[in-house]
Amino acid sequence: MTNNFEKAAMKVSFVSIAANVILSVFKLAAGIIAHSGAMISDAIHSASDVLSTFIVIAGIKISSKDSDKEHPYGHERMECVSAIILATILALTGIGIGYSAALKILSGEYGSLTVPGALALIAALVSIAVKESMFWYTRYYAKKIDSGALMADAWHHRSDALSSVGAFIGIAGARLGFPVMDAAASLVICFFIEKAAYEIFKDAVDKMVDKACDESTESALRSCALSQTGVLGVDLLRTRVFGNKIYVDIEITTNGNETLREAHSIAENVHDSIEQNFSKVKHIMVHVNPSE
Repeated sequence: MTNNFEKAAMKVSFVSIAANVILSVFKLAAGIIAHSGAMISDAIHSASDVLSTFIVIAGIKISSKDSDKEHPYGHERMECVSAIILATILALTGIGIGYSAALKILSGEYGSLTVPGALALIAALVSIAVKESMFWYTRYYAKKIDSGALMADAWHHRSDALSSVGAFIGIAGARLGFPVMDAAASLVICFFIEKAAYEIFKDAVDKMVDKACDESTESALRSCALSQTGVLGVDLLRTRVFGNKIYVDIEITTNGNETLREAHSIAENVHDSIEQNFSKVKHIMVHVNPSE
């Protein structure tokens, strides 16, 4: 399972790297030739995707390692670490783009701003199509293998597609006689980048601090335990998300007159049933309480 997880993630990551390298070079060339600051900013955003994908690869490879003596609970949280690093790089990229655009706008010298050429418009349309396709492609595999880092990379693609929409509007506005629109588009790009960085960061931190599962998952876990023969009730259910896995602590009530062997058998049935029906559950601790 781990091997398949890693293979799928590597495949998607290398496709992502190839697409981003080609696209960022194309957009940078178009931005320089067509004199478009928005397109150059967009090219920098795409280039940052290449670095972020390498971080995703590193995080997935480490998180896929088996448990060892020093890490008995595994390495799943390294995926969260890679997502946090990715979010930080993304946020810094956005701040740099926004700062440069703000300086141009606040200067008030709009007449000196160069009107971008038609090539920049074509580059923006190509970028929107490619990045939106990459978003759906990466998102599909992220959901399939349940990878937080890969999902973060997918949203990185979506933020790039949205920033290209902003670049297209800004470039079109500049060509219609409003040169400041090109710089304003860079500010829009900055907003989308920061929004994506925040969402990636928040999701990774939630997984790092042992956040509980959603209510529907906990309800399903409780129902699964109650469906086992000999279980009279569930006294306590605690869950925590550990990277892309779930840890469960559950206390069940059984007949107080049963032998230790019988109570142990019931607890094993609960353990095995949850493990078989919930693929994300990595570890279950079942405690048995006797009924009054």
